[in-house]
Amino acid sequence: MARFSKFLILLTVLALVFVGCGGDDDDATETTEAMDDTTETTEAMDDTTETTEAMDDTTETTEAMADEPEEPIVFASSLPLTGEFSGVGAKHKDGYEFCVEELNRLGGILGRQVEIVIEDNRSETETAVSQYERFINVVNADVLFGTFSSLLGYPTSSLAEQNGMVMGLPSSGAMRVWARGYENIFYFQQLPAELTGSSFVDLVNHYTETGVIDEPLETAAVVDADDFFASAIANGFKGAEFTVRGEGGAEDRQVSLAPGYVSDMGMELVYEETWPVGFTDWITLANAIAGAEPDFLAVAVTSVDELLSMLKALETVGFSPKMMYASQGTQSEVGEELGGIESGLLIHAVWAEEANWEGKLAGQPYTNEDFINNFTAAYGRSPDEDEAIPFALCQGMEQAILGTGGTDNAAMSEWLHSRQGDPVKTIMGDFVWGEDGLAEERAFLVNQWQDGELKLVYPVGEFDGTADMVFPKP
Repeated sequence: MARFSKFLILLTVLALVFVGCGGDDDDATETTEAMDDTTETTEAMDDTTETTEAMDDTTETTEAMADEPEEPIVFASSLPLTGEFSGVGAKHKDGYEFCVEELNRLGGILGRQVEIVIEDNRSETETAVSQYERFINVVNADVLFGTFSSLLGYPTSSLAEQNGMVMGLPSSGAMRVWARGYENIFYFQQLPAELTGSSFVDLVNHYTETGVIDEPLETAAVVDADDFFASAIANGFKGAEFTVRGEGGAEDRQVSLAPGYVSDMGMELVYEETWPVGFTDWITLANAIAGAEPDFLAVAVTSVDELLSMLKALETVGFSPKMMYASQGTQSEVGEELGGIESGLLIHAVWAEEANWEGKLAGQPYTNEDFINNFTAAYGRSPDEDEAIPFALCQGMEQAILGTGGTDNAAMSEWLHSRQGDPVKTIMGDFVWGEDGLAEERAFLVNQWQDGELKLVYPVGEFDGTADMVFPKP
């Protein structure tokens, strides 16, 4: 441009010289026309320059947009981090957060990073419901992760269903949760709570046939907390009835569990009791159980604290049944706090260190052994099932996102329902769900405390490291 400007000035000077020298009119006209042509050329070049600069600006904007990362995928969960269920709630938080950490370490989901929003519902139903409302309407979470306990899961899963949101549930095993005909909730455990006792029927049959149980179990006691989950387990053992509340104008209906798993095991129910929320009179309850002298005792609790109180009270009154089951107790603190009085205790389980199932994460194989090793490295302690369950749930939701190519919840729900022949693969095994959202073709594991260690005692021979059950309970 600088050279062209100098050329223009030179032409202008020459034109003035010609005019000053009295050149003829034709020469002057030609000179003027040449100057006009030069002006038009200059204007055209200026227009070209502006166009080029505009194209450069557009290119820079496009490149900046391409460099800008996509919004993260957002998971959200309300958990009881304080209050009655805080022990399990805190571990669920670790399981969810560790899964998100592992996903991001492996590249995220569909090339997007993952975030999780977790809030403390203080073990209160109203707080949990309001938090999930906020996740849906304010946070705009892509996927909802369920909370702990049927008490909290029942109303919050209703909210998810009403809003067309998929919700994987890590607990909430009471049949009341699953008998409502919902389409968007999926259970990440083996069986509903009422069917827990079926695994103990199988266990008793096996160990009776092999001679480990060498004297008949004739009588049983069943005690439970006044809670959705605990009462559901107790009802299954006792063969009781429970009510499914009608929704949308439908009538309530009664469901019978008769004759019950105590009867299926060939025992007579000689004592039953339900304690209220906030119960503290454990010695009186333990004395009543001891007075009935049951061979088999089933204790359905909602928290580890209740179990610890029950076992300490039984120790105080000097009673130990031949066989004892509890609905909680796989947590490490049971062995750490009881000093051996937990020995022989049986607990149903959905996960065990010995069960090396192969799951998937970020489209890659991710085994139970990988989970144990990586979690231990990250947290400085071994995981238990209260961390494994939420991790497996997160695996399932991630596979639904990959399977549908996005976070459309209706598509995810349909995909999860269609897993027959192509299961969701987790560190807790393969999952296929029925229309009601309950897992199909699953059975509980059974663990037992033996000399301060938790051992897998049923099923026998399916996994390396299975131990024989200790009988009778020390």
